[in-house]
Amino acid sequence: MADTTVPKALEALALSKTKELKGTEKRDTLVEIEKRYQQQWEEEGVFEVDAPSTADIPLDAMSAAELREKYPKFFGTIAYPYMNGRLHAGHAFSFSKIEFHTGFARMQGKRCLFPLGYHCTGLPIKASADKLVKEVEMFGRDFERYKEEDEVEAAPVAAKGPRDDLSKFNAKKGKAAAKTVKAKYQFQILHSVGIPLEEIHLFADPQYWLQFFPPECKKDLTNFGARIDWRRQFVTTDANPYYDAFVRWQMNRLKELNKIKFGKRYTIYSIKDGQPCMDHDRSEGEGVLPQEYTALKLKVIEWAPEAAETLKGKIPEDVSVFLVPATLRPETMYGQTCCFVGPSLTYGIFKASEKEYFVITDRAAKNMAYQGIFAQEGVIEKVADIQGSELIGTLINAPLSFHPQVRVLPMDSVLATKGTGVVTSVPSDSPDDFAMVTELAKKAEFYGIQKEWAELEIFPIIQTPTSDLLAPYLVKKLKISSPKDAKQLQEAKELAYKEGFYQGVLKVGDFKGEKVEVAKPKVREQLIKAGQAFAYSEPENKVVSRSGDECSVALMDQWYIDYGEESWREIAHEYVENKEGTGLNTYSPDTQHAFKGVIDWLRQWACARTYGLGSKLPWDPHFLVESLSDSTVYMAYYTIAHWLHKDLFGRELGKGNVAPEQMIDEVWDYIFCRTELTDDVLAQSKIPKETLESMRREFQYFYPLDLRVSGKDLIPNHLTFCLYNHIALFPREYWPQSIRANGHLQLNGEKMSKSTGNFMTLDDVVKKYGADAARVALADAGDGITDSNFVEDVADNTILRFYNNKEWIEEMAKNDQLRTGELNSFQDALFDNEMNSLVNEAKKQYEETSYKLALKAGHYDFLNARDSYREACNAGGIALHKDLVFKYIRLQALVLCPIAPHWAEYIWREVLGEPTSIQFARFPELPAADPALTAAREYVRATSSSVNSAEAAQLKKMAKGKLSNFDPKKPKKLTVFLTESFPAWQTKYIDLLSEVWDAATTSQKIDDKELNGRIAKMGEMKKAMPFVQGLKRRLRDGESVEVVFSRKLAFDEKTTLLAMIPGLKRAAGLEVVQVIAVQEGNKKGKDLTNNGEEVDVSSPLADQALPGDPSFVFENV
Repeated sequence: MADTTVPKALEALALSKTKELKGTEKRDTLVEIEKRYQQQWEEEGVFEVDAPSTADIPLDAMSAAELREKYPKFFGTIAYPYMNGRLHAGHAFSFSKIEFHTGFARMQGKRCLFPLGYHCTGLPIKASADKLVKEVEMFGRDFERYKEEDEVEAAPVAAKGPRDDLSKFNAKKGKAAAKTVKAKYQFQILHSVGIPLEEIHLFADPQYWLQFFPPECKKDLTNFGARIDWRRQFVTTDANPYYDAFVRWQMNRLKELNKIKFGKRYTIYSIKDGQPCMDHDRSEGEGVLPQEYTALKLKVIEWAPEAAETLKGKIPEDVSVFLVPATLRPETMYGQTCCFVGPSLTYGIFKASEKEYFVITDRAAKNMAYQGIFAQEGVIEKVADIQGSELIGTLINAPLSFHPQVRVLPMDSVLATKGTGVVTSVPSDSPDDFAMVTELAKKAEFYGIQKEWAELEIFPIIQTPTSDLLAPYLVKKLKISSPKDAKQLQEAKELAYKEGFYQGVLKVGDFKGEKVEVAKPKVREQLIKAGQAFAYSEPENKVVSRSGDECSVALMDQWYIDYGEESWREIAHEYVENKEGTGLNTYSPDTQHAFKGVIDWLRQWACARTYGLGSKLPWDPHFLVESLSDSTVYMAYYTIAHWLHKDLFGRELGKGNVAPEQMIDEVWDYIFCRTELTDDVLAQSKIPKETLESMRREFQYFYPLDLRVSGKDLIPNHLTFCLYNHIALFPREYWPQSIRANGHLQLNGEKMSKSTGNFMTLDDVVKKYGADAARVALADAGDGITDSNFVEDVADNTILRFYNNKEWIEEMAKNDQLRTGELNSFQDALFDNEMNSLVNEAKKQYEETSYKLALKAGHYDFLNARDSYREACNAGGIALHKDLVFKYIRLQALVLCPIAPHWAEYIWREVLGEPTSIQFARFPELPAADPALTAAREYVRATSSSVNSAEAAQLKKMAKGKLSNFDPKKPKKLTVFLTESFPAWQTKYIDLLSEVWDAATTSQKIDDKELNGRIAKMGEMKKAMPFVQGLKRRLRDGESVEVVFSRKLAFDEKTTLLAMIPGLKRAAGLEVVQVIAVQEGNKKGKDLTNNGEEVDVSSPLADQALPGDPSFVFENV
């Protein structure tokens, strides 16, 4: 029997920083309800939806647009998850956005399609399986030979420097990064997600991953209550012959459209894997692209003595040796004054050809070896090593420079991980270079150089609006005194580059007078043609493949998609711009800006590889379609998947009884509305016309995709590719309508991380809190493109709220003491109106996909409104009204249905006794809130709060010895002063606001700054500002202009205050409440609690009363 003892290193993977629950009885009650309805929904096929059939409405009876208008629909998707592990809470966050939208759209009467497939293409699964093969060999089938001492500490990740090209969008965290876990061995990773040690060996077969994880994914989402049509699920790769045929069609058509091309291009490359390493193939460096440089050839004229000694006899005498700096600014080479090396770095002398040798780092040589630079592809021939310090003083030739010969000088900040380790110096335009040569000239002896080497004249090269010696100017302006002033130098570098490139004009050379952005490629070409430079590329930042190989850049013959094609890019840009409102809805300016940025820089993308899982490239079958190229238009496949197959792998024929080989390219063209049906297609495919028409109907009804939700990290690749491919392959009518990018999900305010224990899978979350509580916490987490926060306390508190609300609802439903008859004008009227207001507010927020705010209105505020109504009725000594209680129950179920469907279903069916699922119910249509009642309700809340504040203020004064006639422990009396007339000083501010207010748009015609300035000039700023703000708030809340500007309250303040007395007594523990109506400057008032009897008014607080804002005095009785 295998030893199942878990080693300590594996135990550590299970440690958790998440919240510990204490009692689970209430949760278990709610979970039992969830399981019951999940089973019922599946049995009833509640989420299975089809297009109107061609039998009911023939295919050509109306246009697709007319069909969608007659039978409204919603089609939403998320990026199908990658099947190398369980879904985590971050996945659930993206899922929830489509979930909530689908739930609400169903309640709008739409046919809602939310399907899901499983992404298996690419390197990750195959690489992980291959690792397991080796680990089984090392440790045994059940890893019984694994010992803790086999662990080695992982190498630290190199710090990333500032990006060279600041215009490119950069996602900080991505889908590939999310697939990693901090463990040395693959079996540890699998064990950390709950797979028993004795089963892990099965995953050495990559196909087993496809069998194991998709059902787990479905189970997790079913337990979550997802409204997914599971008939349409599938796996990618050639494991499903139908999807394989779909991908072949896509690639064939893109090639015919000349979108796929073949040629040499730079690509991130894994030497170990022997193929390009694309985003989803990486364990580190997702989104990193090749950075192309101009590599200069600085010929050695005379070696420094130490270098000559070290290299003696190692380099043939009849060859040329070059130091090779890599630069992004070839147009500045006229200003070279020296060349920098890192004194502590080790350089190699590499043979580039029979007559040329290069001085560069090993890393640079690794890149050059696969870019056609060295004599033999992939062969690195090093003849010697040399320390950077030994190169100091070497005399070299500087192409284009006013100083034909310059020296090699030291620079400690030169990195071996960036460029070639050799840096040419242009102090006229590089702040770093100017700071360094200044330092060298000052401390020549310290650095072991001759002072004159660092004092060559600095010539103006580029004229900018600021200066023709921009680097010296910026160093002086930013008070940079040393090369160690890294922060200021980075700022100076960015300023110099942007101004020099975008606003600079070349002052010297063959292209004198031309703008830098125009001259730059010309100077580069001139250098290369003269043999003084060559093109060189390397990764922008560190990239590590899933096989553990640090990647380089190779110049390869490759199949690639030309996303940089001008006309294609222009269409994509125009669609994202959405100026006429007929393009792509991105929900936020940040998302739109990110898309536009990617479209601006995106060019060629390798679409094929030789290793991994996937579909074969139809015309070159030893290549596989890479994972970000077979996942761009698969949303179209969802529309007909259930017609093709019943199972994940396409082994069981679907509704259409169509075999995979019948799905020829021309069939896909017809289904996707690219062509019309011909006799040739019918004859070749042997698919009945009725079946083809039915499949076309499914596509043309559910397409276009209404909403795509994904993490913002997919904007630089998958989401942008999705747009491009739809534009190329489908008529405009079928392009995606909207894409919503959400931020990443934090857990309890911290980054989710398995290594720190702050991590939860979706299964963890649902088992711990139940589906509805988890969904509420996800809705509460946030809605923007910035990172959101899943707070476990929210989920935990939701359990209590749902359980208690369920108990109260059940109790009320059986209560035969509830009041009936007409609604009263105070408690009932205010509650009824507030429910209408909150339901309409929740509807508005659902429509705007602001689920946090929808939850606030439809749950938190709804509960508060109910509680306020209960308290008001209790204080008034009356029972709750039956009609309003049942209205509350019904509305609470309906408004929560998109977010918490299980709880809502229970209330709907088991309390209200509805015969059909709430999933088929419509969102409630209610009258708009009555502004007068809304104002009265706000008045009640504000006044109740003010009473508490007034008592606290009076006690504070008493504590300071300012008052001595009030003891809060003795029986208390509250006197409330109200007035019907506004102070005279307010008139001019009402006139001002009346002048600048636009009633049609309920907004002011001038901005706040101008309005505040005008108020300030009128005097009384301190009291005028809150007064004007109060008026604006009333106008925005829906009160009419006439009521507000005529200085009338929208409600009867006297009646409302008198009705509040029982509640005030109860809340503040008062014996007596007296309400006195006063007038400004009058020492008499009317006691409204005593039939309007005239009374003397002596309190100075009486004059502070304003209409709608009474004042208060406490005393003892």
